[in-house]
Amino acid sequence: MILNKNKKLAIGLMSGTSMDGIDACLVEIEGNYIDTKIKVIDFLTLEYTKEEKKRILNLCNVNTSRVDEICYMNTYLGNKMGQAALSVCDKARIGIEEVDFISSHGQTIYHMPDENSTFQIGELANIAAITNCITVGDFRPSDMAYGGQGAPLVPYVDFILFSSKEKGRILLNLGGIANITVLKKAGREDDVLAFDTGPANVLIDEIVKIITSGEKSYDDGGEFALKGKVDELWLNEMILNDKYLYKEPPKSTGREYYTKEFSEELYKQGAGRGLDKFDILATVTAFTAKSIQHQLQLFVLNKYQIDEIYVSGGGAHNQMIMSLLSQYTGVLVKDVSSLNFSGDAKEAIAFAILGNEFLSGRTNNISNSTGSDRKVIMGKLSLPSL
Repeated sequence: MILNKNKKLAIGLMSGTSMDGIDACLVEIEGNYIDTKIKVIDFLTLEYTKEEKKRILNLCNVNTSRVDEICYMNTYLGNKMGQAALSVCDKARIGIEEVDFISSHGQTIYHMPDENSTFQIGELANIAAITNCITVGDFRPSDMAYGGQGAPLVPYVDFILFSSKEKGRILLNLGGIANITVLKKAGREDDVLAFDTGPANVLIDEIVKIITSGEKSYDDGGEFALKGKVDELWLNEMILNDKYLYKEPPKSTGREYYTKEFSEELYKQGAGRGLDKFDILATVTAFTAKSIQHQLQLFVLNKYQIDEIYVSGGGAHNQMIMSLLSQYTGVLVKDVSSLNFSGDAKEAIAFAILGNEFLSGRTNNISNSTGSDRKVIMGKLSLPSL
């Protein structure tokens, strides 16, 4: 029986704000909570086609979303997530029947943290049916039912895996949205501070689509941004005018705030200032790094000693963001891979661990980060019919 096994073989599934595809990580998990040990077996990303990404993005916008399309894409993505789980097993040459459980974040299409409401699609029943595996998912609503924002969720795992007795650390994830986990030197769970700092790649990706007429959907390595020059005056205006940056944690955000229209307005502003397309992109890229530095100054550095920042997610590959983070923060900034940990697989691994905690009957949120009024067992269960 799965509950009696100390070592479990699990698949974590993650599809984030950037909507590049479904990350699937096959991992061996031993133990629970601070005694958790992991061994990554294999990892892959099942990419979305342009059409799939367009359809998902349309669901995230109140002007283009439709209930029939939400209904259809819920099961469509559940099937695709099931296929991602099968594919990572094939890659590892491990039979799906050896997997003890699958844990899926799902795909967020709308997030209303101030209303304690959120919606993820990617039907768990379809994942379970395709794989014949116990499937866990839909974590956020349980936290929100107790007054939380349902985000960020990965800090629970960051505390387990990356706490240090010698160093104060920040784990920074740069997906569509940037989020941080602040780990106090020799700290306890109650010392963890975590929140979304603002945009990571979500605005950059939209600007890239504009300047390439849709030929590219992201700035590979920061190649385009590095061709431009940052307009420092406009950058400071961006910081001053972004109301999200001045909200006190706990807080979370997403495409509901940093919309396509938000990006288009920035592009118009840049063009109106006489900037060429690469200068606009460079300044919007700098906005990601500058907003992170702004949030650290406002909410973190007056309370915590920070010795090092470890970065994961797609933005960790953007050379301009990484360079500016070091310049702006004055703190040692490294890719999380320097800790012998895969930054690309990090969030998929995190949801495998969150699923393991759920199946063990353990609370798996950090309430002072999400704002919930208690520690909560997050997740829902879908069982296969064999």
